[in-house]
Amino acid sequence: MRSRSSYETIPAMTRISRRGFAAVCAAPIILAATNKSSSGKPVLGDGDHRYEVTHDWGELPASIKYGNTHGVCEDSQGNIYVHHTVNAGSESSDTMVIFDAQGRFVRSWGAQFKGGAHGLHIHKEGGEEFLYLCDTKAALVTKRTLKGEEVWTIGYPEQSAQYNPKIKYSPTNLAIAPNGDIYVGDGYGSSFVNQYNGKGEYVRTFGGKGKDPGQLDCPHGIVLDSRSGTPTLLIADRGNARIQRFSLDGKHIEFIAGTKLPCHFGFFKNGDYVVPDLGARVTLFDRNNQVIEHLGDDSDSKWGETRKQPREAFKPGKFVAPHGACFDHSGNIFVVEWVEVGRVSKLRHVS
Repeated sequence: MRSRSSYETIPAMTRISRRGFAAVCAAPIILAATNKSSSGKPVLGDGDHRYEVTHDWGELPASIKYGNTHGVCEDSQGNIYVHHTVNAGSESSDTMVIFDAQGRFVRSWGAQFKGGAHGLHIHKEGGEEFLYLCDTKAALVTKRTLKGEEVWTIGYPEQSAQYNPKIKYSPTNLAIAPNGDIYVGDGYGSSFVNQYNGKGEYVRTFGGKGKDPGQLDCPHGIVLDSRSGTPTLLIADRGNARIQRFSLDGKHIEFIAGTKLPCHFGFFKNGDYVVPDLGARVTLFDRNNQVIEHLGDDSDSKWGETRKQPREAFKPGKFVAPHGACFDHSGNIFVVEWVEVGRVSKLRHVS
């Protein structure tokens, strides 16, 4: 394994180096969204799942203007990492922006991922945490330290028979198994999932485009689910409007209903998880994979047009195009959205 300071110096193929009745039925969510907290901010949800919303969370430096905000995660110190594509008018090209728990700017890096910054995953290995990034434009997956130093980078999956002869490859998100194996969803490419070991060496390919069990259409998000004691993979099969569960050797297990355009996943320690649903809502599931709430639901709106508008066009307490989401250690939720001006929202748990 070679160590390099920039992925741009590594060959393009494989680089290895150092988010009426109908109204009555919907009342709990709709009413909760219009209620105000003592701070005057919208409150979403109901019962034990109520959240006060702060849109445009984080003290973003004037030199950085968000592009589409695609990924979000929290480290063990409570710092929040946001991965974005960079707005054309931004003075800085850094795609990774880090805030502390209070939303104060800590640092930024990652100018080389401008335009392609997408998937974001954090993983603790021994006593150190690492960030795993997907770049859809450069078509690569890279492992980095929290400060951005490269550990290794993987390019085109040329070892896979499914990619020979060459077909489109554009990785969107990844998951890591207990043994260190890495599963990369080719969401914007050819709808396969490519598996590597912890050193970045190729293992297998599964999935592929289709609607049948085991087939995928834009495996946009992927996460390890170890709640049952037997680790499996949940895949956001976005083009098929479903979540699909797989074994770690790539076999279909089941479908999970409740989403329209699932993008990714974020687990909490009690087994609940959050799914950013691109069509203007965020969905909470319980540990039995049952829907708890659709938060900030504006799915009947023309959200596809709204996402291109200035920030002033966004409705408080409503989502436009949620793309990434995660829980922090206290049970708050961070949501980032696929909007041209970028948006980071904090949902503070209030019950």
